[in-house]
Amino acid sequence: MTDAATEPAPGGKHRVRRVLLTALPVVLVLGAIGGAAGYTKNTVDAADRTVTTTIWDEDHVPKGKDPAGDPSRGRHDTELAKLLLPVPKGYRLGPDIGDLGNDSETSGAKASAAMKEMGRGLAGKERRELNKFVEKLRIQGIAKRSYLADSNDLLVNVEVVKMRDKRAVHRNYADRRKLLDGIDELRKGPSIEGHKKAACYRLPKGDKDTLDGVLCIAYEGEVSVSVEASGSEPFSPSEVGDLVKDQLDHIASPGEYI
Repeated sequence: MTDAATEPAPGGKHRVRRVLLTALPVVLVLGAIGGAAGYTKNTVDAADRTVTTTIWDEDHVPKGKDPAGDPSRGRHDTELAKLLLPVPKGYRLGPDIGDLGNDSETSGAKASAAMKEMGRGLAGKERRELNKFVEKLRIQGIAKRSYLADSNDLLVNVEVVKMRDKRAVHRNYADRRKLLDGIDELRKGPSIEGHKKAACYRLPKGDKDTLDGVLCIAYEGEVSVSVEASGSEPFSPSEVGDLVKDQLDHIASPGEYI
């Protein structure tokens, strides 16, 4: 039996998709300190290209009340949780994001520690640069929520990060956008109406058994927003764009979307 580290590396286009789907958060963080290239290469070379077109099968549709709160809206018991868009019509809370659940919040201290752990395996100098970078962000907290379309063919994960320094938010956005703009394999994503401080990218085109996807980064004030969406054909980037717009509108004017 082979594992991801011993399997032959697949074609370039598919390797890029795999990195973007599984390692983008790490790449974006390391990109700000110049460590993304090495991390990307190592991850690409070891990537497993097994992909399924199933987003969420009927056997896993949640039954009854979701433990994270009202499944029709999502939690809103903290200031950070209130920044996340309440689950809109046509969606419900989706599957867990990692081991934190489908509607989670992490303190600034824990989030900073986790981001520093992303640098494990880096050379000493790069690791120290990463630690300094994370400290400068002055993260207050991170909230994540997954949204699953009622049609079970579109999954959207949204992450909001609140920082104390607005300049750090802008700088982080600019660094991440520069990195993503430099990945030629990415296609143009949907435009977000009314939000110039947002950029979306569509994953490279795959075959009929490969999920399509959109990645969006944005910021509003002292809040950084990241959105990862994946879906089966027919995939609608504009639907993802609409959700991103609603999320940014909600941060700007939360009272209008509660």
